[in-house]
Parts: sequence; C-alpha cells; structure tokens
Amino acid sequence: MNKTSQLKQSIVSNRLEFLMEAHDALSAIIVEEAGFKGIWASGLSMSAAMGVRDNNEVSWTQVIDILEFMSDATSIPILLDGDTGYGNFNNARRLVKKLEQRGIAGVCIEDKQFPKSNSFIEGKAQPLASIEEFSGKIKAMKDGQQDEDFVVVARVEALIAGLGMEEALRRAEAYRLAGADAVLIHSKKSDVSEIEAFMKEWGGRHPVVIVPTKYYSTPTSRFRELGVNAVIWANHNLRASVAAMQEVSQRIFREQSLISVEDDVAALEEIFRLQKMEELQAAEERYLPKGDRERK
Repeated sequence: MNKTSQLKQSIVSNRLEFLMEAHDALSAIIVEEAGFKGIWASGLSMSAAMGVRDNNEVSWTQVIDILEFMSDATSIPILLDGDTGYGNFNNARRLVKKLEQRGIAGVCIEDKQFPKSNSFIEGKAQPLASIEEFSGKIKAMKDGQQDEDFVVVARVEALIAGLGMEEALRRAEAYRLAGADAVLIHSKKSDVSEIEAFMKEWGGRHPVVIVPTKYYSTPTSRFRELGVNAVIWANHNLRASVAAMQEVSQRIFREQSLISVEDDVAALEEIFRLQKMEELQAAEERYLPKGDRERK
C-alpha cells in the first residue's frame, strides 16, 4: 500500500490513530522506528529548527526541501502542517502538486489569513479567511491532486479565534462540503470541553483530527469515546530535543569537560546506524574497486 493510501486509511478508520511530530529526516526516522504509522511534519517545529518564527517566515520551497529528505528516509506517510497553503488557491494547488512529486501523503491547511501566526501565542490576533475563500482553496487542492488518496485536512481555527462553537461547526461543515478528507478542530483550552461539545454536535458526519497540545492531561480513552479519528502529537520531539540540548550544552560549558555527559547522550554508533552507514559500506563492497576501498 502506498503512502497516500496508508494515510487515507488511518484518517478515515474508526480506529483511533496517532501521528507523531518530526521536523527533519533524523527525527522522522526516529518516529518510524518508535512504531508510529504516520508523521506530522510540524510547521512550528520546522520553523524553530531553522531559528525563525512560526509566522510563514520559512518559505514553502524551503519546507519542501526538508520534506524531501524526510520522505526519502522513511516508509510511513507524512502529513504536512501546511499553514494556510502559503497563499491563495493557486499557491495551495501548486503546493499539492509539489508534495505529490516528493511522495508526501497529505497536507493540513488552516483557515487563517496569510501570513499566519501560531495559534498558541498569547494576545496575538488570529484573523480568519472567509468561509468562501477557504472552501475555494480546498476545492482547488482536491481538483489538482493526481493521486485520489492524497489527503487534504481542513483545520478549523474558529475556537482559537474566539468566534465560538456555532462558527466552528459552520466552517467545518462548509469545508466538508468543499471536499476536505477530514476536519481538524483546534482548541487552546486546558481541558477537553470544547472538543467534547464539537464532537457531540458534529455527530460523526466526517473524520475528525485533534491536536491535544494544551489539553494533554485528557486520557486517550476519552478521545476514543468521543469518536475522534486521529490524534496529532504536534511538537514534542522538538521540545524534547531543545530541553536535552540546553541541558548538555550548559553542563559542558560549566564543567569544561565531556566526562559527565558521555553516558547521557547517544553513542556515535547510534548516529551511524540511523544514517544507515552499514548500507553504504555494503554498497562500497559491491560497487567500488578493491583498491579504492582500501584507500578509504
């Protein structure tokens, strides 16, 4: 089964599925080895890894370059956090074309105005696109895809923007009718109450994806009870790596020595394994003349 079909099956399945964040090829490999069936290519995480803000400061072509390495390194599907589609309907449908060329299984776009800002930045206005404009963007993306299983997820930001449940439901239904394969209902409350209210009114009419970054203390069993189709663990590999690098860098600076940190970091041999160095060595045995191998 190809990557698009794998992702489509996960999104529409009645069984709760999980996507784990990655932001480069190495983290994508780690996600696959952990056992996940899908990868969330996080816009926040990729932006942070490049040292810029999650405000469309990374261009879509730079994102595509990262995704190409991630896709080449893994066999499980990738769902891109595609912000607003990087412009209007024309930008968004071109994005789909370039994602399909690189083996990316799907994209999630949010109904904010371009350029967007991260949903969790306190005090930041979150102006939304009109329903008509965003629905047209979804239609253009679905009309332009070549693989019928390529997934387009419509992310509803009405609750983030403080527009209320009625507006969230109105937008979700419009995006469903426009052809989105699933809706992502986003909430920044610290409890699951908004998700519960949405799922009750939604009534299972279309697949729903959630991102429990803020309501992380909710048991996963509750998501199953509500009928959620997929959960995205959206930024935790980036956050884990930041915490680890800060701790190690500070300790080495303070101690001016590697003695105390060596047992707490991955061995070089593990890095080589993740890079698949054994495959290269075997290939050299097969393809390089013996003299060239001996000089290496």
